Amino acid sequence: MQRRILSLVAIGLALVSSLFAQNKKVLVLSRMGPESFKRMQAAAPNVTLIQGDRQSAPQQIMDVDGVIGPLQPALALKAPKLKWIQIESAGAEAFTFTPGFAQTNITLTNCKIIQGPEIADHALGLLLALTRGINVAIRAMSKEEWPTQSYADHVIELRGKTAVVIGVGGIGTQIALRAHAAGMTVIGVDPKDIPYTSYLAKTVPPDELDSVIPLADVVFISAPLTQQSLKMMGAREFELMKQNSYFIAVSRGRLYDMDGLVKALDSKKLAGAAVDVTDPEPLPKGHALWKFPNVIVTPHIAGKSDHEFDRDEDLFIENLKRFAADKPLLNIVDKAKGY
Repeated sequence: MQRRILSLVAIGLALVSSLFAQNKKVLVLSRMGPESFKRMQAAAPNVTLIQGDRQSAPQQIMDVDGVIGPLQPALALKAPKLKWIQIESAGAEAFTFTPGFAQTNITLTNCKIIQGPEIADHALGLLLALTRGINVAIRAMSKEEWPTQSYADHVIELRGKTAVVIGVGGIGTQIALRAHAAGMTVIGVDPKDIPYTSYLAKTVPPDELDSVIPLADVVFISAPLTQQSLKMMGAREFELMKQNSYFIAVSRGRLYDMDGLVKALDSKKLAGAAVDVTDPEPLPKGHALWKFPNVIVTPHIAGKSDHEFDRDEDLFIENLKRFAADKPLLNIVDKAKGY
């Protein structure tokens, strides 16, 4: 009799749990199209998916348990039932810099790691454009010129050079792999204790950044933006850089000091720089950075690719299924650390 009672209790608890799962509502603000929405709904049929937009979000957010897409942090703080937010970017500073968000019970997940390949491709492409003089050749094309000599003055080999990668996470790891494959010695800068890898000669913590900057022929910055990493590539670090070295930024513009970069370029300390991210952003017309012939600026597009949405959708669907089943989510952001 006792076993039967326990069995009935277990069945009852399972039914209650199932009812709660079925009652979960998730607001989808993602840029994904209708076919993606259908696939998400099919993957989690026991969840009510609500398709919304930025105009309707303030009303819809009040009665949902989760959100997929670009939600304004201020709205998240007003949502009484909200337990999960899946953002579309790797950077989470919009939320982690918002006062009070770290103290909520909302689980924040991001797109770290899955955006690594295309951003790393972009970072290395920017470096190659500078070190192979491709930027010079492109400018000459508009004039129908054949600048053999000026082109030759701008080319160097990557083999045998040293790269310092600031931030060896999902993006930085991919940059390090590509730099190593090009024959470079790669030094990582990261707060994590990274185990030995064949593509990293060594890794140092952020407080030892100044000790490795002078060794770099190129500095890549791919760290997440946190209160600790803000302006970590400061005016002093640019002064410490090797003569005729390169600077490449592909994660967040507020990680480096713009005035320090302009000064390093103006004094001809750097052979060149390429940035996909700036502060302010967009970079305003008339800004000094536009004027340098050895600078490439791309408009925060490093994360774009033909497979970007495929990987995003895979992650969204997997986390949606996990959320529906009360299982641990992927890519959880540590709200205290900021990444």
